[in-house]
Formats: sequence, C-alpha cells, structure tokens
Amino acid sequence: MAARKLSPGRLVIASHNSGKVREINELLRPFGVEAASAADLGLPVPDEHEKTFMGNAGVKALAAATASGLPALADDSGMEVEALGGRPGVHTADWAETPSGRDFYLAMERVRRELEDSGSVDRSARFVCCLCLAWPDGHTESFLGKVEGALTFPPRGTMGFGFDPIFVPDGYDKTFAELDPETKQAISHRADAFQKLVEACLTG
Repeated sequence: MAARKLSPGRLVIASHNSGKVREINELLRPFGVEAASAADLGLPVPDEHEKTFMGNAGVKALAAATASGLPALADDSGMEVEALGGRPGVHTADWAETPSGRDFYLAMERVRRELEDSGSVDRSARFVCCLCLAWPDGHTESFLGKVEGALTFPPRGTMGFGFDPIFVPDGYDKTFAELDPETKQAISHRADAFQKLVEACLTG
C-alpha cells in the first residue's frame, strides 16, 4: 500500500529539543511545510513508555497530532554502543538527566567509564533515528535511519548537541560536533530517515 502523502501547510514537530527542531525545520523547508514545535504550541510532553525508537516516535507524533489537530512529525533517536549491548539506546536522553536538567557531558563520561569497565576495545557505535508522521485521524507512517561510526574520547567540538562530541562517523576523522552543520545534516541518521520520508510522503 502506498504511503499517505503530506500536503504543504502547517505541521507540528513533536519535540521540545531545540537542536532537533532546528535540524528538522531545515530539512522540511524546501517542501513548503510550515513547522511549529510542540514547545511553541505549549503541548505537553507525553510519557515515552515504549521499548523501541519506533514505538516512542509513534507515541509522540500521535499525541501532538491529536492535541493540535494538525499533522505531526516526531523523532525518537539515540546512540547504540556495540560493546555496551546497544545501550544507551532508547534511554540515551535519560543518561543525561540530572536534578537540574540534562548534562550530556556527564552522560558521555558515563559511556567512557562503562566502556572502560567492560574491558572491550570495540568502540563501534551508531546513531539511530525513527521519524514518525502522524495525522489527527490516527494514521501514521514511520521511517528508520542510521549512521555508523566509532566513539572517541575526550569529547571534541562545539557545533553539535547530545552525544555528538564523541561520535566520529565512518569515513570521517571529525566528530559530529566538529563537522559543519551542512555536512552533518547530509550524512546523519536523521537525514537517512528523512530521505525515506521524503520519497514516501513528500514527492510523487
């Protein structure tokens, strides 16, 4: 069955993460989509209780579409570290939680410490992104993207967000946080998922 097409017009980006919202907005701009974030609209943050990126993206997209009456696009993404059995995975943001907000430098130090404790020399990792597009009637379309790479310590670069300063994508010698935004957006897990969404829902 063919995917449902998204018409030009207003769309909610179901995220309160300004870095994600900025990246997704740049990707959507050429398609005549006017995007507002869930934070801009004052939408509540739903409980992400699923065990997969696809499940959590669906929860967020459907909650935003239902609350706003507009199509909504949600992203659930994170980092999977091979030597840690795929952790932190869907709990990527949780590893950064502190009583005073998220601190990804503490989270990156936790990754380094757990890798050291594991005794493994394997530093391979990947970023995974699931994009879910939902309509107010409950219909959804989901797309999974990945980018493979390796971890490096100490963190390097200031242009990214999250775990970007310790992730070097395959074929590059710079971390995501050292790459200029245009280069990162062209090769990222989010760009991979977004290209699949474009081909299914925004073209043809």
